[in-house]
Amino acid sequence: MHGWMGKILRVDLTAGTCKEDPVDPSVAKDYIGGRGLGIYLLRREGDARGDALAPGNPLIMATGPLTGTGTPTGARYMVMTKSPLTGAVTCSNSGGMFPTELKRTGYDAVIFTGRSEAPVYLWIDQGKAELRPAGHLWGKNTHETTDLLLQETQSNARVACIGPAGEKRSCLPPS
Repeated sequence: MHGWMGKILRVDLTAGTCKEDPVDPSVAKDYIGGRGLGIYLLRREGDARGDALAPGNPLIMATGPLTGTGTPTGARYMVMTKSPLTGAVTCSNSGGMFPTELKRTGYDAVIFTGRSEAPVYLWIDQGKAELRPAGHLWGKNTHETTDLLLQETQSNARVACIGPAGEKRSCLPPS
């Protein structure tokens, strides 16, 4: 499985647990890239007829086999889920240093399901993943959140976060 780490991290926010699953080599071959892997996982794990904001609707962060390599545009990852706005698959592509570091954690994808009673963040370091309290980050913008997380973890850590708009679910249509 050249270019793949061979593992998926499953984060159950309701139970507060993190566990690893293997990536099926045939899936990695047939569904190339972070988008392909993410769409495969979303189709397998999600409910096409279900509520996009239900705790069972997965949010998936996926890297591809070129993520973390010297390949041009190889520092990318995908974030996908069922859109609460359209009910269809939504897929965002982002880059920077975070995707490479996500890949270096040993995971090709992270699948978030469930709903936490209180704000939490996922910390991955040296092969260990854990959920930590994040109430002190609530209401902060992305720059403030990043600065606070770097202060309390490691100054060279990489952060992917949301700000107040995400916390307020601003993507939802007006009711």
